[in-house]
Amino acid sequence: MTEILKKENNKVFFDITLPKEEVKKAEITAYNKLKKNVQIPGFRKGHAPKMIIENVYGKGIFLEDAINELLPKYYEEAIKELELEVVDQPDVDFDEDVSSDADVVVHFSVFVKPEIEIKKYKGLEVEDAKHEVTDEMLEDDLKRQQKMNARAVNIDDRAAEEHDKVNINFEGFIDGEAFPGGTAENQDLELGSGTFIPGFEEQIIGKNIGDEFDVVTKFPEDYHAEEFQGKEATFKTKLNSITVEELPEIDDEFIKDISEFDTVDEYKADLRKKLEKEAEERTRIDREGNVLRKIAEEVEVDIPERMVEDELDRIIQNYNQSMQGQGLTIEQYLQMLGTDIKTFREGQKGQAEAVILNRLILDKIIELENIEVTDEEIEAEIDRVLGEYFKDDEEKREDMKKMMLETNKAAVEDDLKARRALDVLVNENKFVEKKEEKEEKETEENKED
Repeated sequence: MTEILKKENNKVFFDITLPKEEVKKAEITAYNKLKKNVQIPGFRKGHAPKMIIENVYGKGIFLEDAINELLPKYYEEAIKELELEVVDQPDVDFDEDVSSDADVVVHFSVFVKPEIEIKKYKGLEVEDAKHEVTDEMLEDDLKRQQKMNARAVNIDDRAAEEHDKVNINFEGFIDGEAFPGGTAENQDLELGSGTFIPGFEEQIIGKNIGDEFDVVTKFPEDYHAEEFQGKEATFKTKLNSITVEELPEIDDEFIKDISEFDTVDEYKADLRKKLEKEAEERTRIDREGNVLRKIAEEVEVDIPERMVEDELDRIIQNYNQSMQGQGLTIEQYLQMLGTDIKTFREGQKGQAEAVILNRLILDKIIELENIEVTDEEIEAEIDRVLGEYFKDDEEKREDMKKMMLETNKAAVEDDLKARRALDVLVNENKFVEKKEEKEEKETEENKED
Protein backbone atom coordinates (compact mmCIF):
# COMPACT_ATOMS: atom_id res chain seq x y z
CA MET A 1 0.00 0.00 0.00
CA THR A 2 1.39 3.40 -1.03
CA GLU A 3 1.13 6.35 1.36
CA ILE A 4 1.85 10.05 1.05
CA LEU A 5 4.87 10.74 3.23
CA LYS A 6 4.53 14.52 3.22
CA LYS A 7 3.12 17.40 1.23
CA GLU A 8 4.84 20.76 0.77
CA ASN A 9 2.67 23.38 -0.92
CA ASN A 10 1.61 21.53 -4.06
CA LYS A 11 4.39 18.93 -4.06
CA VAL A 12 3.65 15.40 -2.85
CA PHE A 13 6.30 12.92 -1.63
CA PHE A 14 5.81 9.15 -1.59
CA ASP A 15 7.77 5.92 -2.01
CA ILE A 16 7.17 2.98 -4.31
CA THR A 17 8.58 -0.45 -3.49
CA LEU A 18 9.53 -2.77 -6.35
CA PRO A 19 9.52 -6.41 -5.12
CA LYS A 20 12.89 -8.10 -5.63
CA GLU A 21 11.22 -11.02 -7.45
CA GLU A 22 9.79 -8.60 -10.04
CA VAL A 23 13.13 -6.83 -10.34
CA LYS A 24 14.99 -10.12 -10.94
CA LYS A 25 12.50 -11.09 -13.68
CA ALA A 26 12.87 -7.69 -15.31
CA GLU A 27 16.67 -8.06 -15.12
CA ILE A 28 16.48 -11.32 -17.06
CA THR A 29 14.27 -9.61 -19.66
CA ALA A 30 16.82 -6.80 -19.93
CA TYR A 31 19.66 -9.37 -20.24
CA ASN A 32 17.87 -11.17 -23.08
CA LYS A 33 17.42 -7.86 -24.93
CA LEU A 34 20.99 -6.69 -24.39
CA LYS A 35 23.10 -9.85 -24.71
CA LYS A 36 22.86 -10.03 -28.51
CA ASN A 37 24.87 -6.80 -28.69
CA VAL A 38 27.56 -7.84 -26.16
CA GLN A 39 30.88 -9.34 -27.25
CA ILE A 40 32.86 -11.10 -24.47
CA PRO A 41 36.19 -12.81 -25.28
CA GLY A 42 35.79 -16.61 -25.27
CA PHE A 43 32.06 -16.46 -26.11
CA ARG A 44 30.22 -16.10 -29.37
CA LYS A 45 28.52 -12.71 -29.72
CA GLY A 46 25.14 -12.86 -28.03
CA HIS A 47 25.91 -16.04 -26.03
CA ALA A 48 27.76 -14.72 -22.97
CA PRO A 49 26.03 -15.75 -19.69
CA LYS A 50 24.42 -13.06 -17.57
CA MET A 51 26.87 -13.58 -14.70
CA ILE A 52 29.88 -13.18 -17.02
CA ILE A 53 28.56 -9.93 -18.46
CA GLU A 54 27.92 -8.62 -14.93
CA ASN A 55 31.46 -9.55 -13.88
CA VAL A 56 32.86 -7.60 -16.85
CA TYR A 57 30.58 -4.53 -16.88
CA GLY A 58 29.41 -4.42 -13.27
CA LYS A 59 26.64 -6.15 -11.33
CA GLY A 60 24.13 -3.34 -11.90
CA ILE A 61 24.36 -3.31 -15.69
CA PHE A 62 20.85 -4.78 -16.10
CA LEU A 63 19.34 -3.27 -12.93
CA GLU A 64 18.68 0.20 -14.35
CA ASP A 65 16.88 -1.22 -17.39
CA ALA A 66 14.87 -3.52 -15.11
CA ILE A 67 13.76 -0.63 -12.89
CA ASN A 68 12.90 1.55 -15.92
CA GLU A 69 10.78 -1.31 -17.23
CA LEU A 70 8.83 -1.70 -13.99
CA LEU A 71 8.48 1.88 -12.76
CA PRO A 72 5.83 3.27 -15.19
CA LYS A 73 3.31 0.58 -14.24
CA TYR A 74 3.92 0.93 -10.48
CA TYR A 75 3.89 4.74 -10.73
CA GLU A 76 0.53 4.81 -12.53
CA GLU A 77 -0.95 2.42 -9.96
CA ALA A 78 0.34 4.60 -7.11
CA ILE A 79 -1.12 7.75 -8.66
CA LYS A 80 -4.53 6.08 -8.94
CA GLU A 81 -4.33 4.66 -5.42
CA LEU A 82 -3.39 8.03 -3.92
CA GLU A 83 -5.97 9.82 -6.15
CA LEU A 84 -3.44 12.42 -7.27
CA GLU A 85 -3.90 14.83 -10.17
CA VAL A 86 -0.29 15.32 -11.19
CA VAL A 87 0.68 18.35 -13.29
CA ASP A 88 4.33 17.62 -14.02
CA GLN A 89 6.84 14.83 -14.50
CA PRO A 90 7.98 13.39 -11.14
CA ASP A 91 11.43 13.68 -9.61
CA VAL A 92 12.84 10.20 -8.90
CA ASP A 93 15.56 9.22 -6.43
CA PHE A 94 17.08 5.96 -5.15
CA ASP A 95 19.01 4.81 -2.11
CA GLU A 96 22.75 4.31 -2.61
CA ASP A 97 22.67 0.55 -1.97
CA VAL A 98 20.12 -0.39 -4.67
CA SER A 99 20.34 -4.08 -5.54
CA SER A 100 18.11 -6.81 -6.97
CA ASP A 101 18.92 -8.90 -3.88
CA ALA A 102 16.37 -6.84 -1.95
CA ASP A 103 13.20 -4.88 -2.63
CA VAL A 104 14.00 -1.63 -4.45
CA VAL A 105 12.57 1.49 -2.79
CA VAL A 106 12.06 4.41 -5.18
CA HIS A 107 11.50 7.92 -3.79
CA PHE A 108 9.06 10.12 -5.74
CA SER A 109 8.13 13.77 -5.51
CA VAL A 110 5.68 15.36 -7.94
CA PHE A 111 3.63 18.55 -8.27
CA VAL A 112 -0.14 18.07 -8.12
CA LYS A 113 -3.11 20.25 -8.95
CA PRO A 114 -3.46 22.89 -6.23
CA GLU A 115 -6.27 22.62 -3.71
CA ILE A 116 -8.15 25.88 -3.20
CA GLU A 117 -10.60 27.07 -0.59
CA ILE A 118 -13.62 29.16 -1.61
CA LYS A 119 -15.23 30.87 1.35
CA LYS A 120 -18.22 32.29 -0.51
CA TYR A 121 -19.50 31.87 -4.04
CA LYS A 122 -23.23 32.62 -3.66
CA GLY A 123 -25.03 35.82 -2.72
CA LEU A 124 -22.23 38.07 -3.96
CA GLU A 125 -22.71 41.51 -5.49
CA VAL A 126 -20.97 41.40 -8.86
CA GLU A 127 -20.48 44.17 -11.41
CA ASP A 128 -22.94 43.69 -14.25
CA ALA A 129 -22.03 43.61 -17.92
CA LYS A 130 -25.34 43.85 -19.72
CA HIS A 131 -25.12 44.45 -23.46
CA GLU A 132 -28.05 46.05 -25.26
CA VAL A 133 -28.92 46.63 -28.91
CA THR A 134 -29.40 50.26 -29.94
CA ASP A 135 -30.83 51.94 -33.04
CA GLU A 136 -27.36 53.34 -33.66
CA MET A 137 -26.00 49.80 -34.02
CA LEU A 138 -28.59 49.06 -36.70
CA GLU A 139 -27.69 52.25 -38.57
CA ASP A 140 -23.99 51.44 -38.33
CA ASP A 141 -24.61 48.05 -39.91
CA LEU A 142 -26.53 49.64 -42.78
CA LYS A 143 -23.68 52.12 -43.30
CA ARG A 144 -21.21 49.22 -43.45
CA GLN A 145 -23.39 47.49 -46.03
CA GLN A 146 -23.62 50.75 -47.94
CA LYS A 147 -19.83 51.15 -47.92
CA MET A 148 -19.28 47.50 -48.94
CA ASN A 149 -21.51 48.03 -51.95
CA ALA A 150 -20.07 51.41 -52.91
CA ARG A 151 -19.09 52.02 -56.53
CA ALA A 152 -15.61 53.29 -57.36
CA VAL A 153 -15.70 56.40 -59.56
CA ASN A 154 -12.56 57.62 -61.33
CA ILE A 155 -11.67 61.29 -60.80
CA ASP A 156 -9.59 63.08 -63.43
CA ASP A 157 -10.63 66.72 -63.14
CA ARG A 158 -9.18 67.70 -59.75
CA ALA A 159 -6.31 67.12 -57.35
CA ALA A 160 -6.26 64.40 -54.70
CA GLU A 161 -8.19 65.09 -51.49
CA GLU A 162 -8.39 63.46 -48.08
CA HIS A 163 -10.42 60.20 -48.11
CA ASP A 164 -9.76 59.69 -51.84
CA LYS A 165 -8.38 56.34 -52.90
CA VAL A 166 -5.24 56.77 -54.93
CA ASN A 167 -2.98 54.43 -56.86
CA ILE A 168 0.74 55.25 -56.71
CA ASN A 169 4.24 54.05 -57.61
CA PHE A 170 7.03 54.85 -55.18
CA GLU A 171 10.68 54.09 -54.49
CA GLY A 172 12.22 54.89 -51.11
CA PHE A 173 15.74 56.15 -50.41
CA ILE A 174 17.69 56.68 -47.20
CA ASP A 175 20.88 58.75 -47.51
CA GLY A 176 20.54 58.48 -51.28
CA GLU A 177 20.37 54.67 -51.37
CA ALA A 178 17.30 52.54 -52.09
CA PHE A 179 16.34 50.33 -49.13
CA PRO A 180 14.66 46.88 -49.03
CA GLY A 181 10.86 46.97 -48.90
CA GLY A 182 10.71 50.64 -49.89
CA THR A 183 9.52 50.15 -53.47
CA ALA A 184 6.07 49.37 -54.91
CA GLU A 185 4.09 49.82 -58.11
CA ASN A 186 0.33 50.30 -58.46
CA GLN A 187 -0.09 50.55 -54.69
CA ASP A 188 -3.64 51.41 -53.60
CA LEU A 189 -3.94 53.80 -50.66
CA GLU A 190 -6.78 55.66 -48.94
CA LEU A 191 -5.59 59.14 -48.01
CA GLY A 192 -6.07 59.83 -44.33
CA SER A 193 -6.23 56.15 -43.37
CA GLY A 194 -2.88 56.24 -41.56
CA THR A 195 -1.74 53.13 -43.43
CA PHE A 196 1.67 54.54 -44.33
CA ILE A 197 4.23 56.16 -42.02
CA PRO A 198 3.24 59.59 -40.60
CA GLY A 199 3.53 62.44 -43.08
CA PHE A 200 3.41 60.31 -46.22
CA GLU A 201 -0.28 60.46 -47.13
CA GLU A 202 -0.62 64.18 -46.42
CA GLN A 203 2.00 65.01 -49.07
CA ILE A 204 -0.08 63.32 -51.80
CA ILE A 205 -3.06 65.60 -51.13
CA GLY A 206 -3.12 68.37 -53.74
CA LYS A 207 -1.29 66.36 -56.39
CA ASN A 208 -2.82 65.59 -59.81
CA ILE A 209 -2.84 62.38 -61.87
CA GLY A 210 0.51 61.94 -63.59
CA ASP A 211 2.42 64.14 -61.14
CA GLU A 212 5.85 62.86 -60.09
CA PHE A 213 7.13 64.24 -56.78
CA ASP A 214 9.20 63.52 -53.68
CA VAL A 215 7.61 62.61 -50.38
CA VAL A 216 10.05 63.35 -47.56
CA THR A 217 9.25 61.96 -44.13
CA LYS A 218 10.77 60.27 -41.07
CA PHE A 219 10.27 56.75 -39.78
CA PRO A 220 8.86 56.77 -36.21
CA GLU A 221 11.32 56.23 -33.36
CA ASP A 222 9.39 53.07 -32.36
CA TYR A 223 9.16 51.66 -35.91
CA HIS A 224 9.18 47.83 -35.84
CA ALA A 225 12.33 47.59 -38.01
CA GLU A 226 15.14 48.97 -35.85
CA GLU A 227 17.39 49.85 -38.80
CA PHE A 228 14.82 52.45 -39.98
CA GLN A 229 13.88 54.00 -36.62
CA GLY A 230 14.03 57.80 -36.67
CA LYS A 231 15.64 57.94 -40.13
CA GLU A 232 14.60 60.41 -42.82
CA ALA A 233 13.49 58.84 -46.10
CA THR A 234 12.68 60.24 -49.53
CA PHE A 235 10.08 58.44 -51.63
CA LYS A 236 10.11 59.25 -55.34
CA THR A 237 6.39 59.00 -56.06
CA LYS A 238 4.05 59.04 -59.05
CA LEU A 239 0.27 59.47 -58.78
CA ASN A 240 -1.42 57.03 -61.19
CA SER A 241 -5.12 57.49 -60.45
CA ILE A 242 -7.72 58.91 -58.09
CA THR A 243 -11.04 57.28 -57.23
CA VAL A 244 -13.86 58.07 -54.82
CA GLU A 245 -16.61 55.90 -53.41
CA GLU A 246 -20.15 56.53 -54.61
CA LEU A 247 -22.49 55.22 -51.94
CA PRO A 248 -25.84 53.67 -52.90
CA GLU A 249 -29.09 55.01 -51.44
CA ILE A 250 -30.34 52.96 -48.45
CA ASP A 251 -33.85 52.10 -49.58
CA ASP A 252 -35.99 49.04 -50.22
CA GLU A 253 -34.35 48.41 -53.60
CA PHE A 254 -30.92 48.40 -51.98
CA ILE A 255 -32.12 45.93 -49.33
CA LYS A 256 -33.51 43.62 -52.04
CA ASP A 257 -30.09 43.63 -53.72
CA ILE A 258 -28.08 42.72 -50.63
CA SER A 259 -30.45 40.40 -48.72
CA GLU A 260 -33.47 38.12 -48.87
CA PHE A 261 -35.71 40.89 -47.47
CA ASP A 262 -37.97 43.28 -49.39
CA THR A 263 -37.87 46.34 -47.16
CA VAL A 264 -35.50 48.24 -44.89
CA ASP A 265 -37.82 47.63 -41.92
CA GLU A 266 -37.80 43.84 -42.48
CA TYR A 267 -34.01 43.85 -42.72
CA LYS A 268 -33.70 45.90 -39.51
CA ALA A 269 -36.13 43.66 -37.61
CA ASP A 270 -34.15 40.55 -38.53
CA LEU A 271 -30.85 42.27 -37.77
CA ARG A 272 -32.14 43.35 -34.36
CA LYS A 273 -33.03 39.74 -33.49
CA LYS A 274 -29.54 38.56 -34.45
CA LEU A 275 -27.82 41.35 -32.55
CA GLU A 276 -30.00 40.74 -29.47
CA LYS A 277 -28.99 37.08 -29.50
CA GLU A 278 -25.33 38.08 -29.78
CA ALA A 279 -25.76 40.66 -26.99
CA GLU A 280 -27.36 38.04 -24.76
CA GLU A 281 -24.42 35.70 -25.34
CA ARG A 282 -21.89 38.48 -24.66
CA THR A 283 -23.75 39.40 -21.48
CA ARG A 284 -23.63 35.81 -20.29
CA ILE A 285 -19.90 35.44 -21.04
CA ASP A 286 -19.00 38.77 -19.40
CA ARG A 287 -21.09 38.02 -16.31
CA GLU A 288 -19.34 34.66 -15.97
CA GLY A 289 -15.98 36.38 -16.26
CA ASN A 290 -16.92 39.05 -13.70
CA VAL A 291 -18.13 36.59 -11.08
CA LEU A 292 -15.03 34.41 -11.55
CA ARG A 293 -12.82 37.47 -11.05
CA LYS A 294 -14.80 38.41 -7.93
CA ILE A 295 -14.25 34.95 -6.42
CA ALA A 296 -10.60 34.88 -7.54
CA GLU A 297 -9.92 38.05 -5.51
CA GLU A 298 -10.46 36.04 -2.32
CA VAL A 299 -8.55 32.91 -3.38
CA GLU A 300 -4.91 32.39 -2.45
CA VAL A 301 -3.12 29.72 -4.44
CA ASP A 302 0.43 28.86 -5.49
CA ILE A 303 0.18 27.65 -9.09
CA PRO A 304 2.94 25.20 -10.10
CA GLU A 305 5.20 26.55 -12.84
CA ARG A 306 4.55 23.48 -15.01
CA MET A 307 0.82 24.30 -15.14
CA VAL A 308 1.64 27.85 -16.24
CA GLU A 309 4.06 26.62 -18.92
CA ASP A 310 1.50 24.14 -20.26
CA GLU A 311 -1.14 26.86 -20.48
CA LEU A 312 1.32 29.17 -22.23
CA ASP A 313 1.98 26.38 -24.74
CA ARG A 314 -1.77 26.23 -25.44
CA ILE A 315 -2.00 30.02 -25.85
CA ILE A 316 0.94 30.06 -28.29
CA GLN A 317 -0.54 27.13 -30.20
CA ASN A 318 -3.88 28.95 -30.55
CA TYR A 319 -2.15 32.09 -31.81
CA ASN A 320 -0.14 29.98 -34.25
CA GLN A 321 -3.28 28.34 -35.66
CA SER A 322 -4.98 31.72 -35.95
CA MET A 323 -2.00 33.19 -37.82
CA GLN A 324 -1.79 30.20 -40.16
CA GLY A 325 -5.40 30.88 -41.12
CA GLN A 326 -4.21 34.30 -42.30
CA GLY A 327 -1.21 32.91 -44.15
CA LEU A 328 1.34 33.94 -41.49
CA THR A 329 3.60 32.15 -39.05
CA ILE A 330 3.56 33.32 -35.45
CA GLU A 331 7.19 34.43 -35.90
CA GLN A 332 6.16 36.71 -38.80
CA TYR A 333 3.25 38.07 -36.77
CA LEU A 334 5.50 38.83 -33.79
CA GLN A 335 8.07 40.45 -36.06
CA MET A 336 5.33 42.79 -37.30
CA LEU A 337 4.63 43.66 -33.66
CA GLY A 338 8.33 44.31 -33.09
CA THR A 339 8.75 41.55 -30.51
CA ASP A 340 9.90 37.93 -30.23
CA ILE A 341 8.44 34.66 -28.96
CA LYS A 342 10.21 34.85 -25.58
CA THR A 343 8.94 38.37 -24.81
CA PHE A 344 5.46 37.55 -26.13
CA ARG A 345 5.30 34.40 -24.03
CA GLU A 346 6.32 36.30 -20.90
CA GLY A 347 3.62 38.89 -21.64
CA GLN A 348 0.96 36.17 -21.73
CA LYS A 349 1.89 34.78 -18.32
CA GLY A 350 -0.76 36.76 -16.45
CA GLN A 351 -3.47 35.52 -18.79
CA ALA A 352 -2.27 31.93 -18.39
CA GLU A 353 -2.41 32.19 -14.59
CA ALA A 354 -5.91 33.70 -14.75
CA VAL A 355 -7.14 30.86 -16.99
CA ILE A 356 -5.72 28.25 -14.60
CA LEU A 357 -7.22 29.95 -11.55
CA ASN A 358 -10.65 30.10 -13.22
CA ARG A 359 -10.36 26.40 -14.01
CA LEU A 360 -9.47 25.61 -10.38
CA ILE A 361 -12.44 27.65 -9.15
CA LEU A 362 -14.85 25.84 -11.47
CA ASP A 363 -13.45 22.45 -10.42
CA LYS A 364 -14.08 23.43 -6.79
CA ILE A 365 -17.64 24.57 -7.56
CA ILE A 366 -18.28 21.26 -9.34
CA GLU A 367 -17.09 19.47 -6.19
CA LEU A 368 -19.07 21.67 -3.78
CA GLU A 369 -22.26 21.42 -5.84
CA ASN A 370 -21.73 17.71 -6.53
CA ILE A 371 -22.35 18.32 -10.24
CA GLU A 372 -22.67 15.17 -12.36
CA VAL A 373 -23.67 14.50 -15.95
CA THR A 374 -25.12 11.32 -17.44
CA ASP A 375 -24.03 9.39 -20.51
CA GLU A 376 -27.28 10.44 -22.18
CA GLU A 377 -26.46 14.11 -21.60
CA ILE A 378 -22.97 13.64 -23.04
CA GLU A 379 -24.42 11.98 -26.16
CA ALA A 380 -26.99 14.75 -26.52
CA GLU A 381 -24.23 17.38 -26.37
CA ILE A 382 -22.18 15.53 -29.00
CA ASP A 383 -25.29 15.28 -31.20
CA ARG A 384 -25.86 19.02 -30.82
CA VAL A 385 -22.29 19.93 -31.78
CA LEU A 386 -22.09 17.52 -34.71
CA GLY A 387 -25.52 18.60 -35.92
CA GLU A 388 -24.12 22.08 -36.55
CA TYR A 389 -21.21 20.78 -38.63
CA PHE A 390 -22.74 17.81 -40.46
CA LYS A 391 -26.38 18.74 -40.93
CA ASP A 392 -26.81 16.91 -44.22
CA ASP A 393 -24.39 14.00 -43.76
CA GLU A 394 -25.88 11.49 -41.33
CA GLU A 395 -23.23 8.83 -42.03
CA LYS A 396 -20.38 11.26 -41.29
CA ARG A 397 -22.21 12.46 -38.20
CA GLU A 398 -22.51 8.93 -36.81
CA ASP A 399 -18.84 8.15 -37.54
CA MET A 400 -17.73 11.32 -35.76
CA LYS A 401 -20.04 10.60 -32.82
CA LYS A 402 -18.54 7.14 -32.39
CA MET A 403 -15.02 8.58 -32.51
CA MET A 404 -15.83 11.33 -29.98
CA LEU A 405 -17.39 8.85 -27.56
CA GLU A 406 -14.25 6.73 -27.78
CA THR A 407 -11.61 9.48 -27.62
CA ASN A 408 -13.20 12.70 -26.35
CA LYS A 409 -15.96 11.67 -23.96
CA ALA A 410 -14.13 12.86 -20.82
CA ALA A 411 -13.49 16.31 -22.35
CA VAL A 412 -17.19 16.70 -23.25
CA GLU A 413 -18.13 15.63 -19.73
CA ASP A 414 -15.73 18.17 -18.18
CA ASP A 415 -17.10 20.91 -20.43
CA LEU A 416 -20.69 20.18 -19.45
CA LYS A 417 -19.80 20.18 -15.75
CA ALA A 418 -17.97 23.49 -16.11
CA ARG A 419 -20.96 25.06 -17.86
CA ARG A 420 -23.27 23.95 -15.06
CA ALA A 421 -20.89 25.38 -12.50
CA LEU A 422 -20.96 28.69 -14.38
CA ASP A 423 -24.77 28.56 -14.41
CA VAL A 424 -24.69 28.26 -10.62
CA LEU A 425 -22.40 31.27 -10.34
CA VAL A 426 -24.55 33.41 -12.65
CA ASN A 427 -27.90 32.37 -11.13
CA GLU A 428 -26.89 32.52 -7.46
CA ASN A 429 -25.29 35.97 -7.45
CA LYS A 430 -26.62 39.50 -7.81
CA PHE A 431 -25.36 41.63 -10.70
CA VAL A 432 -25.32 45.36 -10.01
CA GLU A 433 -24.65 48.39 -12.18
CA LYS A 434 -21.11 49.62 -12.58
CA LYS A 435 -20.39 52.39 -10.10
CA GLU A 436 -19.64 54.92 -12.84
CA GLU A 437 -22.82 54.06 -14.77
CA LYS A 438 -24.93 54.31 -11.62
CA GLU A 439 -23.45 57.72 -10.73
CA GLU A 440 -23.94 58.92 -14.31
CA LYS A 441 -27.58 57.79 -14.29
CA GLU A 442 -28.21 59.48 -10.94
CA THR A 443 -26.65 62.71 -12.26
CA GLU A 444 -28.95 62.64 -15.32
CA GLU A 445 -31.98 62.02 -13.10
CA ASN A 446 -31.01 64.93 -10.87
CA LYS A 447 -30.71 67.17 -13.92
CA GLU A 448 -34.19 66.14 -15.07
CA ASP A 449 -35.60 66.83 -11.59
